[in-house]
Amino acid sequence: MDGATIIELLTETGVKADPYPLYAKARELGPVAPAGDGVFVVSGYAAVNRVLRTPAFGVATADMMAGLAPEFLAHSSLALFGRSILQRNAPDQPRVRSLIASVFTARRVAALRPAVEAAVARLLEGMAEQGADGSPVDFMDAFAYRLPVGVICELLGVPDRDRHLFRGLASDLTAVLEISENLGELTAADRAADELSRYFTELAAERLARPQDDLVSDLARIAADDSGRLSAEELLANLVLLLVAGFETTTNLLGNGLALLFRHPGAAAGLRNGAVAPAGFADEVLRFDSPVQATGRVALAEGLAVDGLPVPLGSEVTLLIGAANRDPARYERPDEFDPTRTDSQPLSFGGGQHFCLGSQLARLEAEVAVPALLDRFPRLAPGGVATRRDRLVLRGYETLPVTVR
Repeated sequence: MDGATIIELLTETGVKADPYPLYAKARELGPVAPAGDGVFVVSGYAAVNRVLRTPAFGVATADMMAGLAPEFLAHSSLALFGRSILQRNAPDQPRVRSLIASVFTARRVAALRPAVEAAVARLLEGMAEQGADGSPVDFMDAFAYRLPVGVICELLGVPDRDRHLFRGLASDLTAVLEISENLGELTAADRAADELSRYFTELAAERLARPQDDLVSDLARIAADDSGRLSAEELLANLVLLLVAGFETTTNLLGNGLALLFRHPGAAAGLRNGAVAPAGFADEVLRFDSPVQATGRVALAEGLAVDGLPVPLGSEVTLLIGAANRDPARYERPDEFDPTRTDSQPLSFGGGQHFCLGSQLARLEAEVAVPALLDRFPRLAPGGVATRRDRLVLRGYETLPVTVR
């Protein structure tokens, strides 16, 4: 098996359900391996970490992609993400990221803890009522989606009445992030991009006229101040990005975490009796079954190398985060789920200039939610067959039925 075969197999449904055996095959090729003409696959922890933190390995911008496929920018979904910090390099990416970071502060996130705790309690009560007769409750729908979408909407300033709109739209839109996505199959993603763009255009205008204490108000004011620091197109693209990134990964973190607790009852007991720290549990879920499994970079300079292998200018680099997080060169017993690890530094939130702005918020939600869930439902158990989403890059469950009594 070679690198090109590894990347090809990652698009198959069966592999997406359990990519870890294929990741082991990728690591057998070495930390980095050629995967075709001008393409490389990186699976070693140290190598992935270095690439993420090296500015000369940038992201593939919309202009780059349009040069390879002229129809690229005809898709509103691709064009929208192309205007966000997710797919921009310096100088635009650090300029816009710094503006978002100036209002999406650690202090602002920490201040959300009481709201997160209240939302968790409310959702758990809803689960209790729904499952009071012993019937299964879909954890993904009743809790794992509703908690993070409520929290990010609270931070952004999206009214309660609108929050039900976003799960399907975000799912459709984030299909464009998958490996080898066919440009001819983006109708749903384009429609979602158009609807979300219309929504945030209207909300930003409303908040500019009547500001509130939220991110939309703050960023809309920056975009309107005539300084040129943030264009209207950049405002819109990054508001959509903040929304979908703000709950997609946390939803998967919660679902993947609960599924692991069912398979490892000792971890659940440890969380209940204090032997396992909530932060340590969250770190191990991020390492063992990351909500983000892969990302990509492009060599933006001459003379680059990864682990001694030359990577020419313009080369595409696929970073297998899920493989790196289980690299035996970095972790002892890498395929063993152990939430008591003290040396875990998963790469699930990325690194360097593209490190996830919402990492602290995701951790906060998981660290509050999981212990509260176990405390509220001492008899929490699987309630049927769980189904995985047919995704690799954003890995999680479609349904996860549970019983609560």
